[in-house]
Amino acid sequence: MDPTTRTTPTAQAAQGAQAAPTAQVRRFDGYAVLITGAARGIGAATARRLAAEGARVLVTDIDEDEAARTAAELPGAAALRCDVGDRDAVEAAVAYAVETFGGLDVLVNNALAPVAPDRDRFEDEPDGGWVGQLDVTLMGAVRCSRAALPHLAAAGGRGAIVTIGSVNAEVDFGNHAYSAAKAGLASLTRTLAGDAAPRGVRVNQINPGTIATTAWAGKEAGLAALADRVYPLGRVGTPEDVAAAVAFLASRDASWITGTVLRVDGGLLAVNSHFAEVLAD
Repeated sequence: MDPTTRTTPTAQAAQGAQAAPTAQVRRFDGYAVLITGAARGIGAATARRLAAEGARVLVTDIDEDEAARTAAELPGAAALRCDVGDRDAVEAAVAYAVETFGGLDVLVNNALAPVAPDRDRFEDEPDGGWVGQLDVTLMGAVRCSRAALPHLAAAGGRGAIVTIGSVNAEVDFGNHAYSAAKAGLASLTRTLAGDAAPRGVRVNQINPGTIATTAWAGKEAGLAALADRVYPLGRVGTPEDVAAAVAFLASRDASWITGTVLRVDGGLLAVNSHFAEVLAD
């Protein structure tokens, strides 16, 4: 599940803005960061958050124009078209970051394939949707991590990979192929954490709940009802909520954390709201 408040879009934006750093917090001065899928949504919010804390960010996305617009807002940022389904494009993006910034300290794996609705019956789902999710959402993170790891290992102990997963990886909310790919990311995170730790690189993942992105435009009333019904904290998340968690896991504040999958879900998976309603009847 990926995408405002129980009240209004304006109120939600104000709540999300609380995740913005103060002027005194600059944990990423001198850091070089590459973010995939960063033209909009969680990726763009993460680029803004890390740049506000001093990072130089390479904004990559398959949408080159929107990536350039996002990067233009950020001091010292650059933009590059990158399809994470293409190994050559991924390696070129990492090389561009290293050439432009003089190294690479943080990789944020955020890119994903478009999510197709499930068919009525599992056996009727075409291979195409599964292949797309596994090749882009899962293997895209593999390609990016593989290309970035030697440079992260040379970052003097501050190298970090943060991958954006989903609560769909843990509980059935539909979207079978997407959920399987996100679950694969969690396994990749744990496996890679063990491999990368001796090289001074930490690897962690964030599993967001519903996040109010442009995918939910025009559906604010439905989001408010959803938040009221199933989210203990009374609202769905903002991209800034996730960006704040990325900033923590990528920073030295999390220097003894690796192999962790952190839920940023407003308490969604901590409480079975539907079951509680049944018991109350």
